[in-house]
Amino acid sequence: MADRSILSHFAAFAFEPVFWALPEDERAKIAGEWRKALGGAAEASHLYQTFGTRTDSDVLLWSTVSAENDSDAADFFAKFTSAMGPYREFVTMIDVLWGLTRPSQYARGTSEREIDPMGERTLQYLIVYPFVKTHEWYQMPPEERRRMMTSHIRVGKTHQGIDQLLLYSTGLQDQEFVVAYESDDLAAFSLLVSELRMTEARLYTERDTPVHVGMYVGPDEPTDSWL
Repeated sequence: MADRSILSHFAAFAFEPVFWALPEDERAKIAGEWRKALGGAAEASHLYQTFGTRTDSDVLLWSTVSAENDSDAADFFAKFTSAMGPYREFVTMIDVLWGLTRPSQYARGTSEREIDPMGERTLQYLIVYPFVKTHEWYQMPPEERRRMMTSHIRVGKTHQGIDQLLLYSTGLQDQEFVVAYESDDLAAFSLLVSELRMTEARLYTERDTPVHVGMYVGPDEPTDSWL
């Protein structure tokens, strides 16, 4: 992944009862136009079905833009708001997680399993959740935090086929980080998380929920495949 700063925005949406009361062909038309409109607000946009994995959302939209200039984030949110305007009667954003990329203070270099937010999506599942460390974590010496995170990262590297993206959102949202994973194997991902929770660094996790799990919907898939 390039060193430039990138903003990734994950928004979970639920379609309203007024939408489901419409005839099937009209629902497909509105949903398709909505997806296209929101996709135009970002440099890259990917849709995931979440209905069935959660009770509060139907889809998750991952939008990505470059964030090199001071106005880039504002420009994205303005376009996103404008694109949503005509569809707010039919669809509601029920959760949003977003943040910025930056070099890790613990890992050296770029991992081959690091997600490129601007790249094409090739894996079936996306898992996204917020992450908050405890106050005690930040009171420890940097070298002690680095020691624990090195062990934590080492566990992650033993699991192949699981890509990760870490976003920084301290001061921008309620959480400090947003963590996203891509994988074709949910069982393998669950095993990875179980092992990570046995590391020493886990003692200093304050919150890492809610978890959003979505199934990738390709740009050419018909609208009725995700409604």
